Amino acid sequence: MEYVETRRDLVACLRWTARLNMHEGIANHYSVAVSDDGARFLMNPYGLHWSKIQASDLLLLNTNAEMEDNGNAVDPTAWAIHGALHRAVPHARCIMHLHSKYATALACLKNPSLPPVDQNTMRFYNRVSIDTGFDGMGLGDEATRLANVLGNKSILMMGQHGVLTVGSSVSRAFDDIYYFERSAEIYMTALASGQELNIASPEVAEKTAQQWAEYPNFADKHLSAIRAVLDDEEPEYRD
Repeated sequence: MEYVETRRDLVACLRWTARLNMHEGIANHYSVAVSDDGARFLMNPYGLHWSKIQASDLLLLNTNAEMEDNGNAVDPTAWAIHGALHRAVPHARCIMHLHSKYATALACLKNPSLPPVDQNTMRFYNRVSIDTGFDGMGLGDEATRLANVLGNKSILMMGQHGVLTVGSSVSRAFDDIYYFERSAEIYMTALASGQELNIASPEVAEKTAQQWAEYPNFADKHLSAIRAVLDDEEPEYRD
């Protein structure tokens, strides 16, 4: 089995996402590049529930090959979106896409932006690209457009669809998608109160975002802690 620890990192994130009920059955996908040019990447297969996935189940794919060459285990929308991003976005080493409850609820709003109302939401201040051009399920031109909209950001709020994060590592992409969902939950809950939001100043929001970015080894420690739990409770994820 190639890329053993990378596989285990990605599978740990898939299983933890299922534990948190942020997944959507057999839909949505996580992938990570294993070649310098991003052309070769690992991705969870079509039809396997995230709570049962193991390291050896991950598919090793190539963006330069035809999808049909990879068999029926590849989800067509995942192939289109993740393939386009791995080809076109150099900083997209790891890509995570979810239709999680609160991020997707935010994506349903006419204005799907996330204002800086607390410490978590401030983490993403001026760091999210917003796509409002939904035109179907992510096949063909839709996937190329999403890659262009993302630009140099690490978060893509996909209007009427969900959320996508990219990162330099599995831990970084997962930490972002976890905290974006938490942030969306906080914001949507605050909106539901019907009271006026207390939105931070641009200066405070940017200062806090920078502090988040510079926090030492936070994402790596987050993933290590998750793997420690799974090592005890679901050690078969490693196989």
